[in-house]
Amino acid sequence: MTYIEKRYIKKDSIERREYQVSLAEQAAAENCIVVLPTGLGKTAIALQVIAEYLARGRGGALFLAPTKVLVNQHYEFLREHLTLEDISLITGEDSIQKRTKLWNNSIVCATPEIARNDLSRGITSSEQFSLVIFDEVHRTVGDYAYSEIAAKFEGVDARIVGMTATLPSERDKATEILTRLRISSVAEKTEESPDVKEYTQETKTDWVSVELPPELIAIQARLKAALNKRYAMLRSNPNLSVSQQSMSALLRLRPQIIHRERRSAKPLFAAIRIHYALNILEAHGITPFLKFCERTRAKKGSGIKDLFEDQNIVDSIRIAKEAQESGMEHSKIPKLEEIMRTTVGKTLIFTSYRDSVEMIYKHLTSIGISAVILVGKSGETGLKQKKQIEAVQGFRDGQYRAMIATRVGEEGLDIAEVNQVIFYDNVPSSIRFVQRRGRTGRKSTGRLIVLIAKNTIDERYRWIGNRKVKAAKSMGDKMTDVLEQNRETAQRLDKFM
Repeated sequence: MTYIEKRYIKKDSIERREYQVSLAEQAAAENCIVVLPTGLGKTAIALQVIAEYLARGRGGALFLAPTKVLVNQHYEFLREHLTLEDISLITGEDSIQKRTKLWNNSIVCATPEIARNDLSRGITSSEQFSLVIFDEVHRTVGDYAYSEIAAKFEGVDARIVGMTATLPSERDKATEILTRLRISSVAEKTEESPDVKEYTQETKTDWVSVELPPELIAIQARLKAALNKRYAMLRSNPNLSVSQQSMSALLRLRPQIIHRERRSAKPLFAAIRIHYALNILEAHGITPFLKFCERTRAKKGSGIKDLFEDQNIVDSIRIAKEAQESGMEHSKIPKLEEIMRTTVGKTLIFTSYRDSVEMIYKHLTSIGISAVILVGKSGETGLKQKKQIEAVQGFRDGQYRAMIATRVGEEGLDIAEVNQVIFYDNVPSSIRFVQRRGRTGRKSTGRLIVLIAKNTIDERYRWIGNRKVKAAKSMGDKMTDVLEQNRETAQRLDKFM
């Protein structure tokens, strides 16, 4: 085995892989997005670019990542492989006084929210960095903190590097990332690239279907009846166009109803809430559904009282409570138990809702399967940074056989021995699908199991997700074509059609 020989990188520390070297060289030469499948060493590429810029002696390096667990992982990796000592880790859990000192180090690993806030406060300055790395760069859209940070570096002589395992499937989002970060090139490798293939492992995907039990079907029917009633009310307004029944169609109506058609506000917001309730019931089960209803009932909003006086909603909640008392949750739970009892090794289970995290955790521990929860911090709930790191480390060390995670576990977590990933719910996002899938198949053949409830939102999300994954695979080439066409006016990107 040969190793990277570079100033500031410890001797015999990083294996030399030619695809990593070439990607790092391209990223060091111009503002670049590095696209590389999970498990193939994006952090090692970042390390080489950081070492190159430190050797030039022009300024420090800022390494951004969206979660505290991931920032800590990058921090530990750099400390292990660089000869420098002045590497700092900054999150919102540090005091302003402590952060002010930490920002003076040569390399700073930080979450985007705290970096944005401290740049705005003047605690640190964009002028002190010659290199900024945006990990999980696909997040640089909308009002996410990456967008504001990028704006702070306009006019600053700093190299911008983005890293991701997958690009967006939507052209408008791809254009936004290119323009906000002033990207000059996309450096992409796939699992089929000749210099990458020897380092990849196969991941087998199984789509496992389950039938909803009669009780959930009865609740589903009543929720749909309540939903149809609201759509009929919306369609009775001649100024509204409601051609399809979907959450996205309702959300598109919101601005028009809020500003011009207030008389349709109650049925609109009721329909949105019923859609959420139906999706949670179909994909997650009884307890998450009931908890959603409890939280909704406690809110002060348009039509809440009317909603919970609707007989279909009343009956739905009654049936759900009776099912809960009998011990029923969702047919995915016994299927999950069956999978866990008939397989060995570590399993990472993803679900989108914290309520179902708790539900899955309680069930697994009740049948003797050691498990740990990984959720983000939100207000007074969730896990602080220290507890998140402890959960991941305990799972790595084999203290737990299963880890149940929300989105905080999807991006970048390096747990090499995970040989099985289970999606308790599916996601319609190509990025989230690829990120979740990438948590397995790192050191040996991996297995992905997606639980699908028949005739539910799960099936719709499966086909939407598949379509978007296909679209995302060609996005790198499309972005490269546009950058070449717009080489002289790259920031406009008006030919991205």
